[in-house]
Amino acid sequence: MTKSRRVPSSRTAARKSILKRAAAAKRRPTKSVKTETRSSTIQRTAARPIATAEDAAAVAPARKPTYHEAVAMYERGLQALQRRDFAAAAEALRKVIERYPDEQELLERARLYLKVCERELEPKEPAPKTADEWVYAATVSLNAGDAAAAEQHLRRALAVNGSHDHAHYMMAVASMRRNDPGAALEHLHQAVTLNPENRNLARQDPDLDALRNLPGFRAAVGPLAETAAALKPVALRSRKTRR
Repeated sequence: MTKSRRVPSSRTAARKSILKRAAAAKRRPTKSVKTETRSSTIQRTAARPIATAEDAAAVAPARKPTYHEAVAMYERGLQALQRRDFAAAAEALRKVIERYPDEQELLERARLYLKVCERELEPKEPAPKTADEWVYAATVSLNAGDAAAAEQHLRRALAVNGSHDHAHYMMAVASMRRNDPGAALEHLHQAVTLNPENRNLARQDPDLDALRNLPGFRAAVGPLAETAAALKPVALRSRKTRR
């Protein structure tokens, strides 16, 4: 009697196929997958150098369109200043200050050079030439408290005219301002010798008060006794207005 062969069902065949694939997958080596966080990607990108000069220019802060105009105007002012054309220099520097107020790096220097130009453009009095003009300049300096400048002016006056009595008188006053009674008495004696009217003027001048107790003062101006009538006209004479 022959035995009949059993035919496997389709369900059994499918199960065996799944088991074979699972066993093959276990024997196959697995691949590791590297993951990257978002923060590491940002850090690496930030550390990457800029590739081109165009990229660098795009990152750097851009100048305002008026910057080059302001620089050109400022340089025009400096060129005029070097030529000592102070009027043209002042005009250009004022335009920098007025037209480009946002260009702070130029404004401070423009204002500085503008002050130089304005000082040079100020009207100046002509330099003294005659002895009378030098004496007047000395009087202005004395009234301003500058005895050193007054003495320089008086020396020039006496160089022009050594017989200028008022120059000698003013030199006596200037000498007392610097506490030199010897020089003051010498110039006072010259002033009185050249013009006796200076005698009464010296007796009333408060700038010469410290000289009155010195023997040389009496020798220069004579006795102190004077009548009121003799002193009155002297008060009309002022060294501040005499030129």
